[in-house]
Amino acid sequence: MRRLLATLVILFVAVAAPLPASAAPDDDVDPAIRYALAQVEGGVVVADDRVVWPAIGMELRLASTGARAEALASVGRCPSGRVCAFESTAGAGTMLSWTGCSNYSTAALVSTGSIANARTSGTLHARNGATIVATAGPGALVNVYAASDNVRCVP
Repeated sequence: MRRLLATLVILFVAVAAPLPASAAPDDDVDPAIRYALAQVEGGVVVADDRVVWPAIGMELRLASTGARAEALASVGRCPSGRVCAFESTAGAGTMLSWTGCSNYSTAALVSTGSIANARTSGTLHARNGATIVATAGPGALVNVYAASDNVRCVP
């Protein structure tokens, strides 16, 4: 009886736990998620449309047409209190978001088409190396028209 119980517990834990990037089957993973996981180590697939990097406080969420996501966000799809980078202009496409204010690589995106600052203060810069190519003030979404490989949040 104990052996059966132990086996059931192990099975439950294995099924209920989120898939780490290395365990996610390639056939079932969206190409944008597969790309992001290849570019940035430490990602954990937590849903079909979502990956998180707990160590760096980063989240990737695939584009959604749902009105609920729009209603809960303070700047387009960028959640309140976060800074975001989007793969397409106007806050469309795959989204990366961060809770903290620092320098962040956008390597998980194929390109950066827009950025959003859903904070009430400070600025968010899209940068190519150390060169600022776009700036979003508090509560703003701006398109990025030049190459960008990182964002910098300034308190």
